[in-house]
Amino acid sequence: MKHIPRKRFGQNFLTDDGVLHDIIRAIDPQPDDAMVEIGPGLAAMTRLLLESLKQLHVVELDRDLVARLKKSFDPAHLVVHSADALQFDFASIPVATGKKLRVVGNLPYNISSPLLFHLAQIAPQVQDQHFMLQKEVVERMAAEPGSKTYGRLSVMLQWRYHIALLFVVPPTAFDPPPQVDSAIVRMIPLSSPLACDQGKLEQVVTKAFSQRRKVIRNCLAGMFTENNLIDAGVDPQARPETIPVTQFVALANAWACVAPDTVSP
Repeated sequence: MKHIPRKRFGQNFLTDDGVLHDIIRAIDPQPDDAMVEIGPGLAAMTRLLLESLKQLHVVELDRDLVARLKKSFDPAHLVVHSADALQFDFASIPVATGKKLRVVGNLPYNISSPLLFHLAQIAPQVQDQHFMLQKEVVERMAAEPGSKTYGRLSVMLQWRYHIALLFVVPPTAFDPPPQVDSAIVRMIPLSSPLACDQGKLEQVVTKAFSQRRKVIRNCLAGMFTENNLIDAGVDPQARPETIPVTQFVALANAWACVAPDTVSP
């Protein structure tokens, strides 16, 4: 029975064999990898991954697709988790000693940012992540200071990961075709991220980019004085989109000293 893509689940199924094989080459799955695929859908990528892996975990929200997956694959090879990826405990997936989790998937555009932040909580336990996302989102994730796309998403993710846009995927590769281009992104957790309280960093970055046309002194008025900014190594006249991740971390650490009892979001 043909599965009709459900808009509420953000379902756009990848059907282009050439693109699928390009993604598999980028992931380079190895037999003993501890890998989880988010949103396997109709299992186009799942089948290709299982050609290399001894076992694959998948997280799928659509119950009809869960039933289809369980019927189509040996449970010893494909472990199906019927769950919302935004709530799923990825750290619960068993990983052999000395190995880390590898995460892949064609992520629904409507939950991509919150899902990326959810996964960031287990970054130290992850080897790498390969995702299909809206091209615009990947460009924001990988943006460098000084670019128009550099912002909150850039800072919060680059604090945790090396991020690279690998290649662009056109709408014609999907059924139904989305209205935008997609892109494959590779995210490798930093081995030694700068020490920082995530909640404080989120507070500083969110406030800074809420008025990105203003200089940072005005954006962060009420949090820092001009001297506070200078002490943290930040030019008070700089605009938020020109400030590198290292300086935002310095501000977050300064804010932790100024407001130690502030509740983290």
